[in-house]
Amino acid sequence: MTELRRVEDGSSEAPTRGPIDRLGRVLKADDAPIEIPGIRQSDLEPYVGLRYLSKLFKLMGVILGLLLIAEVITGVMAQGSAAVPTLLGEASRLIVLAGLLWGVGDLAILLIDVGHDVRAARIMLARQTRALHGPSAETELPGSPR
Repeated sequence: MTELRRVEDGSSEAPTRGPIDRLGRVLKADDAPIEIPGIRQSDLEPYVGLRYLSKLFKLMGVILGLLLIAEVITGVMAQGSAAVPTLLGEASRLIVLAGLLWGVGDLAILLIDVGHDVRAARIMLARQTRALHGPSAETELPGSPR
């Protein structure tokens, strides 16, 4: 294996490989599919809908922040200091709503992380079961490596 690696990359010394390299470079960009040897791609499919939902809620929070700035500017320009009591109520309401939307976007990202943890636990449990009991017709999953 080492000789093959030396021939492929043209170097005389084999590169040092850490645990991340052995996992198949899990830390890739969001657009690139994750590839881990020995694990079905269906166990690693991304949560595309939750990512879009997170971005949508954060974008709505930013838009509400921009609307708040525009409302304060137009209120002060139109009525001067007489608009301050009205603007304080509106500003507090918009800030709370924008913060709530931003928080929901963060919760969607948290759900993605929880899903990855559940999938990792499922993969680990399947591997432990297979190591203890060996491959059989009942424990063999379709599409899994033999």
